[in-house]
Amino acid sequence: MTIIHSGDHLLGREDSDAAKIVEDAFIREGVQLILSSRPKRISRTDEGKKIILYGKGGMEEGLTVDEILLGVGRAPNVEGLDLETAGVRYDSKNGVTVNDRLRTTNPRIYAAGDVCLQYKFTHTADATARIVIQNALFLGRRKLSTLTIPWTTYTDPEVAHVGMYESDASQRGIEVDTFVRPFSEVDRAVLDGEEEGFVKIHMKRGSDKILGATIVARHAGEMISEISLAMVNGLGLKAIANVIHPYPTQAEAIKQITDIYNRTRLTPFIKRIFSLWLKLGRKGN
Repeated sequence: MTIIHSGDHLLGREDSDAAKIVEDAFIREGVQLILSSRPKRISRTDEGKKIILYGKGGMEEGLTVDEILLGVGRAPNVEGLDLETAGVRYDSKNGVTVNDRLRTTNPRIYAAGDVCLQYKFTHTADATARIVIQNALFLGRRKLSTLTIPWTTYTDPEVAHVGMYESDASQRGIEVDTFVRPFSEVDRAVLDGEEEGFVKIHMKRGSDKILGATIVARHAGEMISEISLAMVNGLGLKAIANVIHPYPTQAEAIKQITDIYNRTRLTPFIKRIFSLWLKLGRKGN
């Protein structure tokens, strides 16, 4: 199998460290990756179907395969609904236009799910449907922008994410501290033979506020919810540090991140105080 991808790494939405782990797993399983390339033309030959690829620097190369599976993405199904008559604005690429309360340009009509959302996930569709019910039927004032949306890419290992990436924070002028715990240093992951992966948490610099997180692990989709819960409820790493995690579990990696964070709070002055206190304690004994 060969995967041709126009980006410089797979999973273009995710950070490059996470994508690299997935790429390495594919390569170990015998999948050939051709990155930063696009199909230019396809022809049928006696050997099979020949793809001419256009890559970086204008270089062209040929690849002959048995079959071609093309990923073309998704488009909202808005044709033939007579939305113009209803006064509902839409376009064929982005779908139905809604405001932050999911109301369309017709104030009597709301929309939810893939037909109007940037994040086209089943769980996001469910969350926005609940917003629509509250706002349309019960005079609610809930906003789409208040949602904290996690997602998981179901590769092996899985890649789960919630909140900002470091690049997002940089674009918004927010300084961050990033803490990483590789699973090669987590006992349960070592016992399971699943050392490949990590927990990465981005914090607002100078505080314990969690801005975002990425987890790469066999069951990352289950693990990301703990961080999502903390973010939704305004809880920082200090709160997670107070939670006892069962040992041995792979989720203990999150707890270990809090230990790394707590060590950074020991300023040189506080370290000197502790050292002096310990010396006085030894003299007292």
